[in-house]
Formats: sequence, structure tokens, C-alpha cells
Amino acid sequence: MSLYSLQKFLYVLNRDDGAKERYRHDLEGLLSDYNLTDEERGALEEGDIGLLYVLGVNGQILMHYAAFLGIEWFDYLDLMRAGIEKHGPVRAGVYAMTGGGDSFTVEGKQRDKEVGQ
Repeated sequence: MSLYSLQKFLYVLNRDDGAKERYRHDLEGLLSDYNLTDEERGALEEGDIGLLYVLGVNGQILMHYAAFLGIEWFDYLDLMRAGIEKHGPVRAGVYAMTGGGDSFTVEGKQRDKEVGQ
């Protein structure tokens, strides 16, 4: 996985108006400037916030991308949770899940009980 390249793409997109313009009109060309896996490219082409989160994209970078896509804050949070359900635990980066993805807070443990985990 090329997490650095993936996050670099999003970092540049979040800050560079020229990159935003290319995203809208030449996404394929813009993506070709970065060393991305097919899975990463697909997640960016689809705007798949959940998969990008599971791949390890930092939430500070990812939330700006979600806003760029017009995704509201609470929907963004739900998409990250749905990404874990669909694609499994976060694989890399600072959010990589340990302990099999078990919750460590009282609230998280209660939520897990309610959904039968």
C-alpha cells in the first residue's frame, strides 16, 4: 500500500485550487501523478470515505476531502463506521486497529453489546 502517496494526493487536493480543478475535469490525469494502488485509485474515483479511512488516511486530511465532496460531518462519521463494517479494521496509519477492533471505552463497549459484537 502507498499510504504516503494517498495522503499526499489528498493533502494537495485540500490545499491547491489547481488540483481541485484537475480533480473535477481530469481526475485520471491527476491520479496518474501519484503512486497509488488500484484499490486506492478506486476509492478516490468513487469518493469512498469508508475505504479511505480503512486504508489508513488520517482523519484530519480525510475530513477536508469529505467536505470537498459535499459530505456533511455526521454523514462523514457514519461513512467511516460503515467502512469498517464493510472492509474490516483500519489497516495502517495512526488509526490502525489493535485488539481486533474491540472498543476500549465504556460507551464503545455498551454500543458493541447493543449490536451483538
